[in-house]
Amino acid sequence: MANNCPIGLFDSGIGGISIYNEIRKTLPKESTIYLADNLNAPYGKKSKKEIINLSIKNTQRLIDLNCKLIVVACNTATTNAVEILRDTFEIPIVGIEPSIKPAILATKTNHIGVLATEKTLSSNLFLETSNRFSDGVTIHEQIGYDLVSIIEESGIKEGLLIDKLRKYIDPMLEKNIDNLVLGCTHYYFLKDILEKLLPKGIKVLDSSSAVSKRVKQVLESNNNTSETLDTKNQFYCNGNESVIQNFLDKEKKVNKIIF
Repeated sequence: MANNCPIGLFDSGIGGISIYNEIRKTLPKESTIYLADNLNAPYGKKSKKEIINLSIKNTQRLIDLNCKLIVVACNTATTNAVEILRDTFEIPIVGIEPSIKPAILATKTNHIGVLATEKTLSSNLFLETSNRFSDGVTIHEQIGYDLVSIIEESGIKEGLLIDKLRKYIDPMLEKNIDNLVLGCTHYYFLKDILEKLLPKGIKVLDSSSAVSKRVKQVLESNNNTSETLDTKNQFYCNGNESVIQNFLDKEKKVNKIIF
């Protein structure tokens, strides 16, 4: 029965686990397949053509695994490739956009910060979203150089990350931001470190909850939700599985495959 087919998610590594966690909370009866293309991480340093080709490859692999909906659980892949994916495949595809609109609606200082990869910040989708909602609000952008590489290679090690984060965050604080948008799913896992660096009252926003709600809406509108309690959650990667394994419960195993 098609309704019981899994939801597919892909990212360049562990970042999309944050989206997976929210989907499991919102849709506990849904099975999932998580695909980490960590052999090619990080995507933020690749050309747009490379990002599109990798995204097509990942989507096709999830379709081959009988997924009923694809979540592009990567900001860089979404902002550079999601429209092409939707033109290429008939399956419903849900992408991620940085939480710029809620940050703009919430700001009291009219200054918000965005921490994201270079390819996300330079994408047409990001620029269109920023321009559409930013009337009267200044958006201070910062590329999170090397953050994804460090996380993929070492996990969340405060000693390796805190100085870099301080270097990226302090200039935005000097501009009086009161909302910080995390424009990369990997950055979700930096929240504990960011809390030590940010003054009280500064709100940190990510897209994980909004994406899970959108997935629920799409499935319901297509009458394609699962009603089984016999769910199965599978995890695959084509690179080093050890870092991803550390972000999962012990009973969940990451399987290495070629794709």
